[in-house]
Amino acid sequence: MKDDFKNNSILWSPSDDRIKSSQMYLFMENINQSYNLNLMNFEELHEWSIKSTPNFWNAVWDFFNIIGTKGNKPFIDPINKMPGSKFFPYGKVNYAENMLSGDNNGLAIVFKSEDKIRRTLSWEELNSQVATLAKFLKEHGIVKGDRIAAFMPNMPETVVMMLASSSLGAIFSSASPDFGVDGVLDRFGQIEPKILITTDGYWYNGKEVKIDDKVLNVVKGLSSIQKVVIAPLLGGKTNFDNKNFISYREIQDKYFTTEISFQPLGLDEPLYIMFSSGTTGKPKCIVHSNGGVLLKHFVELGLHSNARKESKVFYFTTCGWMMWNWLVSGLLLKSTIYLFDGSPFYPNGEVLWEFVDKEKINFMGVSAKYIDALGKDHISVIDKYKLDDLEIIGSTGSPLIHESFDYIYNRVKKDVSVASLSGGTDLVGCFIGGNPMSSVRRGEIQGPILGMDIHVFDDNGNSIKNEKGELVCIQSFPTMPLYFWNDKNNEKYHNAYFNKFENIWCHGDYILKTENNGFIIFGRSDATLNPGGVRIGTAEIYRQVEQLEEVLEGLVVGQIWNGDTRVVLFVRLNSNYDLTEELTNKIKLKIKSGASPRHTPSKIISVKDIPRTKSGKIAELAVRDLIHNKPINNQTALANPECLVEFKNIKQLSF
Repeated sequence: MKDDFKNNSILWSPSDDRIKSSQMYLFMENINQSYNLNLMNFEELHEWSIKSTPNFWNAVWDFFNIIGTKGNKPFIDPINKMPGSKFFPYGKVNYAENMLSGDNNGLAIVFKSEDKIRRTLSWEELNSQVATLAKFLKEHGIVKGDRIAAFMPNMPETVVMMLASSSLGAIFSSASPDFGVDGVLDRFGQIEPKILITTDGYWYNGKEVKIDDKVLNVVKGLSSIQKVVIAPLLGGKTNFDNKNFISYREIQDKYFTTEISFQPLGLDEPLYIMFSSGTTGKPKCIVHSNGGVLLKHFVELGLHSNARKESKVFYFTTCGWMMWNWLVSGLLLKSTIYLFDGSPFYPNGEVLWEFVDKEKINFMGVSAKYIDALGKDHISVIDKYKLDDLEIIGSTGSPLIHESFDYIYNRVKKDVSVASLSGGTDLVGCFIGGNPMSSVRRGEIQGPILGMDIHVFDDNGNSIKNEKGELVCIQSFPTMPLYFWNDKNNEKYHNAYFNKFENIWCHGDYILKTENNGFIIFGRSDATLNPGGVRIGTAEIYRQVEQLEEVLEGLVVGQIWNGDTRVVLFVRLNSNYDLTEELTNKIKLKIKSGASPRHTPSKIISVKDIPRTKSGKIAELAVRDLIHNKPINNQTALANPECLVEFKNIKQLSF
């Protein structure tokens, strides 16, 4: 493990034809012609993008024919650069207008709900449904700056409401229907939405999950709600008989129109309110901008992910994860977006690959934990599905370990670009990720995103290489949050990103830049372990222990012990195994030999389940707080809070 970053072998390289047919290469050629340059590869293109910031973003606008007005300056950079820079400060755009510019003859959205429903929406149908819903909102008094909330599955009506909201300059926010009532109220209660769109339930793991009682309690707890739009998915009998409830279908019939006008907005006016996971307190309400999301997603989807007209783009996500917002921006490129709602393991672990194969999808995105689980189950996709149209497999949510790269190339598809991505809700996008012009190396994220000036800093603020440190961005980017909702004097905002280094965005990832200018992430900085004062990334331990057949997954924390920190590893075992002394020693030996003696846990404890957030991330900080007798203030942020009871009662932690 210690030397992996020095010599990670190349697993895949794009052919010359593939490079030259990519959107990124065409963009680079456009730059060369416009500015009389001779950029030859991704590294040179990226260097230009951060050295010539105004020209880069101006070129992005022109290359993608963004609908709107630029104004007379593409970029203003004050002395105190972060935050404070402005992108197209005198320009006007509307996100929804750019999203709805696709070909009326093709498909805009394909939706699948497990094995129960498959629906499609043409561009013409999408436009008319958005126009109709926008008319409804306008007639009910919705104006620029009002909040619209969605408590919804990942289905077309959610997208339609988001676009209708954006067309008027209203601010959209979403949560998935697996959230509990308190979790929804902790989010929407802070932003006081006037309109709520919701549903009667959803399917998960082949079963109906009705939520009408939950919806009624949510509405009861939100005094700001004036109207509730019901877009049923299950279609059975509900308890929705309130006069303030109206069905989505009734709106489409009663208010039908194909005429829509788009509110011209400044690029730094709000589009979304998104929420932090909230596992250590109430979720932070992060406000993102209309134009910032537009610019950044054109770069990430159109250049890095090679989405273009009639491409087929799919990311497995819920409406409670920022990857939903990222996925739907595929419409900006006139691509068809694919929505899948339900379990990725029903009726079996191959269901998403069958979906991708049958629908001829070009870009597929999943979580790293999903890839890990497939590897654990020894699922061989390559033997069953050709995946001829699949060009890129995206992965995010947690670090994609070296062995998961091996699994994809050995058991899924050999001729595919593996794009490990890292960013977050804080920027509705990525700092680092894949690109179609560079080779894929085992265990590495290929490089920075265009326009992102990424470094690894040591504690003294020095840029370092081949050493672990903090992921920082030293220049402004379009999707820096506008502000946090109800954040007096921007105190929470400043403390979240700018507290460690002045005027430098410090993201909180523990990371390393390799000799190849790629990146390896070792976990969150606030979850790093410090036994004997040495920093250890949690991903370093997970990588070792989860290679063992006996272990499904692990969670590791540092426990304060005798004036120092000891490493405690919790493991969820395969059902065929118990944590015997022999297995404990095997786990310790694997970690010691694969990482280092300092990584070796003092305690290994078997648990039935491991807490995770709604987006599937392991909740290390919640467990760390719990074993130190600190309260977990917001258990509703977890997908499985009931498992915390087991951690609270573990007696092995007291000796």
